[in-house]
Order: sequence, then structure tokens, then C-alpha cells
Amino acid sequence: MRLIALSAVLALLGSAAAAQEGKLVLYTSQPQTDAQQTVDAFKAKFPKVDVSFVRDGTPRLMAKMRAEIEAGQPQADLLLIADSVTMEGLKKEGRLLAHKPANIAAYPAGIHDAEGHWFGTKLITTGIVYNTKAPFKPDSWLDLKRPEARGQVALPSPMTSGAAMIHTVTLTANLPEGWSYYDALAGNRALAAGGNGDILKQVAGGEKMFGMIVDFMPIREKAKGAPVEFVFPKEGVSAVSEPIAVLKTSANPTAAKAFVDFILSDEGQDLARRQGYVPALPTTPLPAGYPDRSSIKLMSFDPAKALAEDTANKKRFGEIFGQ
Repeated sequence: MRLIALSAVLALLGSAAAAQEGKLVLYTSQPQTDAQQTVDAFKAKFPKVDVSFVRDGTPRLMAKMRAEIEAGQPQADLLLIADSVTMEGLKKEGRLLAHKPANIAAYPAGIHDAEGHWFGTKLITTGIVYNTKAPFKPDSWLDLKRPEARGQVALPSPMTSGAAMIHTVTLTANLPEGWSYYDALAGNRALAAGGNGDILKQVAGGEKMFGMIVDFMPIREKAKGAPVEFVFPKEGVSAVSEPIAVLKTSANPTAAKAFVDFILSDEGQDLARRQGYVPALPTTPLPAGYPDRSSIKLMSFDPAKALAEDTANKKRFGEIFGQ
């Protein structure tokens, strides 16, 4: 019995050692600084793993990854990208490796794939930014339809931003007005163009008074002195979860799973907080500049449904805003 127990312990130690060795390649859409910090934090814990990363927008990363796989030379072991809709597509194609052992008991339901193919790592919500010279302080999505906001609202286009598409689908599914809400915005001369950075520039510069935008951008800029405020509307907010997943073609799945576990650990979630994001783990505090977690209401979102209706949703948005 002692020999059997000793063998089991040695097997576990061998597995743990394997998780800390070899090469690992991460493909990510994180900002360059965040990606480097994430890799450095993992390597500090697992110094024998040689981690490198490729940083680009999600569409470019997907194109690169697919080309490499089709050529029989897959490079990426891990994906850490902005949205769950892309992950759902990869899951449907059978490109993701399930990772059941990941410790997710403390996470809220729905933030991870139920079958363990991808895991949300943080909550990047979309709310309302407004210039401090705006004629009123908004607290509802409906405020952007007010006469005082006519011609003064900017929003990112789902044609260029995955987060914007998730936001659009979330609002139309949760607001009683549905797609009529966007009809009303268009009728109020709202401008839909560019990405979140463009929205921040327009509102901070006073070109527009209001905008739909991801939370961390205006919160960071306000701390630097920009004349902007950010609001989490009372109806709730949409969120992208920046999911992480292991590819089936990974050359080092053991280390890749260790990377996932690290990101989902208390230490990994505190890193997200220190980077200025809302950690996905509810027990992790929020960064400076954010309200209490209990005051942030998340709207429901179905990534599988959004994937199935993506073409139709883009067409409808394009028809409303003439894109």
C-alpha cells in the first residue's frame, strides 16, 4: 500500500513538474503592456516555462492561426482574446481543448463555457461616457435618446469592434425597445463609427458630449485629468469576458492548462485588478475609480445565439446607420 501511495505522489509531482517546463506560445488581443505583464507574472511562478506571445487584433490573430493550422504548422498553444463569440465559433469547429480541472467554483454561472472549452478572465463592461460640459448627467441608456443629446452621441460600430457587437446584441435583447432603441438613436443623429478609442477621443475632446464605451478607458483617462465621467446605466451593462482557451493543436497542453489555471487563480485575478480591469472572480476587489461591485448590473448574454445570428445582426445595424 505504501508503494502504491508513493507511486501516486511521484506521479503527481511529475505532472506538476511537466506543467512548469517547455515552450508555450500565447496568441492574444490584449494591449501590449497587459500581455507582457500577464506573461511575466506566469513566468515568475513557473520559471522553467519559456513563454512568448503574439499580440494583434482578434480577426488578424484568427486568420494567422487558421493559416498555420491549415499548413500543418500550428504555433499557438493558447488564446486570450476579447470575446466569447469568437471562442464559441472555435469550439463549434472543434479547435479548443476542454479543461475540466480548472477551478471555477467561485465564479458566477455563465461566464465560462459549461463544457470547459473557454473561461472568462475579466469583465470589460460597456457603459456611458460623458463630457463634464454635457447638458445633463445620464444614468440610463434611454437618456441618449433625449432631445438635448441630439447629434451629441457617438458609439463604436459592430462592423469594426467585437465588443461593440456584443454590446449591441446585449442591449437589443435586454431593453424593452429591442432594435427600436437603435432606430431611435439613429433618428437622434447618433454617430456609429470606429472603435472605443475613437469614442473616447471625441468625447474627451468635446466633439461629442456622450458616448458608449468600454469602462476602463474613460476611468483611466479621468484619473489623468481628462474632462470625462463614466456611468454604469441603471438598466445594466454589457460585458466582454476576455476568455482564455487551450488549442487542441497545442504542443504543450500541460503547461497551457497551467497558464489557464494561473489566470483563474486569486493571484491571476488580482493581476487583472492591478491592470485596471474588473476581475471575473467576484471575491477579488475592483480597481480604483470603480463603484462597488454590487452596483454594477450585468445584462444577460448568450454567445452561442449571438454567433448564430451574427450576420443578421450586422446587416440590421448597417441598415439602421447606413453602413
